[in-house]
Amino acid sequence: MRTVNEKENQLDELQIETRRKHRSPFQLSLRRFLKNKLAIAGMIVLIIIIGSAVFAPLLTDHDPKAHNLLKVEQKPSKEHILGTDSSGRDNFSRLLYGARVSLTIGISTMVFTVLLGMIFGTLSGYYGGKIDSIIMRITDLFLALPFLVLALTIIALLKKVTIGLFVVIIAVTSWPTLSRIIRGTFLSLREQEFVLGARAIGASDFRIIFRHFLPNAIGPIIVNATLLMAAMIIVESGLSFIGMGIPQPTPTWGNMISEAQGLRILRYHPEAWIPPGLAILLTVLSINFIGDGLRDAFDPKSDRR
Repeated sequence: MRTVNEKENQLDELQIETRRKHRSPFQLSLRRFLKNKLAIAGMIVLIIIIGSAVFAPLLTDHDPKAHNLLKVEQKPSKEHILGTDSSGRDNFSRLLYGARVSLTIGISTMVFTVLLGMIFGTLSGYYGGKIDSIIMRITDLFLALPFLVLALTIIALLKKVTIGLFVVIIAVTSWPTLSRIIRGTFLSLREQEFVLGARAIGASDFRIIFRHFLPNAIGPIIVNATLLMAAMIIVESGLSFIGMGIPQPTPTWGNMISEAQGLRILRYHPEAWIPPGLAILLTVLSINFIGDGLRDAFDPKSDRR
C-alpha cells in the first residue's frame, strides 16, 4: 500500500513539475505576484485612490478653486465634509482633485524619466566605447549635483511653473540613476550566447535591443518605475509645501499640506492637512508594496524559495 501511495505522490509531483515547466515566464511572474498579500492590498488601495480622483466630479459638487471669503476656515459640516481652507475653498473637493494632479505628476514624471533612462542606458550599455564614456560623464555630472537643489534652481529661474513644465524639470534632473541600472543590465547581457548568436546571423541592432535586451531588462525597469512614481509624488508634495511646486489655486496634496505652516491651522484645523498627509502616505506605501511585489515576481530565485 505504501508503495502505491509513493508512486502516486511521485506521479503528482511529476505532473506539477511538468505544468510548471510549460508555464511562460509571465505566468510564473504573475503567480508569484498574486501570492504577495501586501502587493495585492497595495494595488486595491491604489485603485481606490485612482478611482476617487477619476470620479471626483461625482463625489463632490464644490469647485476646488472657488474662493469664498464668507466661509473661511469652517469646521467640517454636511456641506463641507472636511471644512474649508484659509481662502474658503472646500477641502474635500481639493483632496479629490488634488489626487488628480499629484497622481498625474507622479505617473507622467515616471514615464518621462523611464524613457530618458532607457534611451541613455541602452545607448551606453549596448554600444559601449566612446558613447558609453560620454553618456556616463554626463550622468556623473548630474549625480554630482544634489537632485532637489538642481530642480529648485531651475524652478526658481523660471519663476512660474505649470504642471507640464514641472514634469519636464523633474524628469530631466532624475534620469541618471535609472540610466545606470539599465546600463549595468545591458552590460551583463552583451556577451550572452543568445546575443552573440543574434549578431552572428546578421540581426540588426534595433532587433537585438528590442527582441533580446529589453525583454530581459524589463523586470528591473518595471520595479524601478513603480518606486520612482512614489518618489515623484513625495518630491511634488515637498516642493509644493515650500512654495516651489505647482502654484495656487491648482489643488495638490502638497499645496493642502502647506496650510499647516500656520500655527493656527496646525493646531485648530487638523482636518485641513491630515487627510492629504494620509493620502500621500497611503499612496506611497501602496506603490512601494506593489514595487516590492513586482521585484519578487521578476526574481526567479523567489520561485525556489
